[in-house]
Amino acid sequence: MDISCDIAIIGGGMGAVAAALAALEAGRRVVITDPTDWLGGQLTSQLVPSDEHRYIETDGANRSYRRLRDGMRDYYRRNYPLTAEAAADPHLNPGEAWVSPISMDPRVGVAVIDELLAPWRSSDRLQVLMRTVPVAVDTDGDLVTAVRVREEAGTEHTLSAPYVLDATEFGDLLELGAVEHVSGRESQEQTGEPSAWPTADPLDMQGVSWCFAIEHLDGENHTIDRPEDYEHWRDLHPPQLDGCPLLSFARPAKKSEANEPERMYRLTPNIEGETIDLDHRNMGAEPELWNYRRIAARRHFTPGFYRSDVVVVNWPQNDYIGGPLFGVPDAEYHWQQAKALSRSLLYWLQTDAPRPDGGTGWPGIRLRGDVAGTADGFAMHPYVRESRRILAQRTIVEQDLSTKFRGDGGAERYRDTVGTGHYYWIDRHRTTGDGKGAGGTPHPFEIPLSALIPRRVRNLLPAGKNIGTTTITNGSYRLHPVEWSIGEAVGALAAYCLDAGTEPHAVSASDTAVEDFQRLLVARGVQLRWDPSLRW
Repeated sequence: MDISCDIAIIGGGMGAVAAALAALEAGRRVVITDPTDWLGGQLTSQLVPSDEHRYIETDGANRSYRRLRDGMRDYYRRNYPLTAEAAADPHLNPGEAWVSPISMDPRVGVAVIDELLAPWRSSDRLQVLMRTVPVAVDTDGDLVTAVRVREEAGTEHTLSAPYVLDATEFGDLLELGAVEHVSGRESQEQTGEPSAWPTADPLDMQGVSWCFAIEHLDGENHTIDRPEDYEHWRDLHPPQLDGCPLLSFARPAKKSEANEPERMYRLTPNIEGETIDLDHRNMGAEPELWNYRRIAARRHFTPGFYRSDVVVVNWPQNDYIGGPLFGVPDAEYHWQQAKALSRSLLYWLQTDAPRPDGGTGWPGIRLRGDVAGTADGFAMHPYVRESRRILAQRTIVEQDLSTKFRGDGGAERYRDTVGTGHYYWIDRHRTTGDGKGAGGTPHPFEIPLSALIPRRVRNLLPAGKNIGTTTITNGSYRLHPVEWSIGEAVGALAAYCLDAGTEPHAVSASDTAVEDFQRLLVARGVQLRWDPSLRW
């Protein structure tokens, strides 16, 4: 079947949803595809509650992203039996997690995203193809002419649109369409970054995590069958962990991070009374895993509604660093191994994990597959931290935002900013290669339009982690609100170009056009710059 639209968005994550809303509100017809059953990507099908910065409640977010955040809190107030105190809290955090200010059941995220998109589906301006992946990109010189996609059942569609947005988790269209890109780590010679490596390695990238949700029912036994490969994971001491066991509460300090301590994580199922500090800088050397990514804290709901807290396991122990999930002949093997690691982690928690009382294991830990929406109980898709990245007009480097190199001067202020972002760290998890990549801390930063435009291809734009960052700066530009802002910017840009009869490269090249586009973004409620006084 052939499908024509104004803007085709391949991939259905946070950036895709934001891009679709911007384009639809500008009067455009949109098609979105997604490989899973849920739109929302890392927020939903990957089971990762929103990772945000410490200013998020008052600064550093677009109006549309605040609508999403407010919608999730309102959904709880309308539909869940919250305590009076929780319902009245303007900063309601249903899971009371210390990693996320809004840690919630992913199904709530799905419901709110569906609410945001429902009017456009009803008007027949939006078509969504679920369980659908790209299989080919047709090009004519510097233009993408069509994207062929395949549904899980085998039906293929050819999508034709003046603009195509790559919102896939791995930057799949860049490979399929021969769009110039990089992956993995760059060398110092390539980026000029002081903390980059002497050599490049396109296969050395941050590990993925196959997340799952659990609860703990004391006195019950929900131990899963012993995985056949359990001994392999239990006894594995990866070189990236300097000999520390992978299945362990201990984690050595990253040698590249001067201020990072060795950590001994704790696990206390259904812990009560511990004060949550949302400022990650105060994490300390003994973080508690139970409330790390908790998505339902019983005390916020009427007594008896939840038998246990519900917790998402996206912990250091299930960071899979055995190999990349794309770019290698055995990528499918690593997909399977990433989930196998998480399955063995679950069994280890139930049987062999050391308890504070000297015993081992919590057999009362129960897999909550209903939360993931899957038959096997694990997320629909692994949590992806790094993808292919376009060779952009401008590449964002660590000197643009790192406190180590900027001092107290704040991040670079770009003439062509189209959004803002921040995170506590330049957060780089251990990798599939040497595992000791540079990170550090970033000042609140901007998103330059020129980092969203490929050097050559005229009508394909990145809408996620595939923008012009390096492997280092990706560690700050990959989080939920930043991906949303990237998506909103490129969705609005594609619509702007269609309305004005221009193209992204021409916009970027003209100060007048950039300023005109920025005025449009401001009218949409996009924040272009930070309060100059704010720092890390």
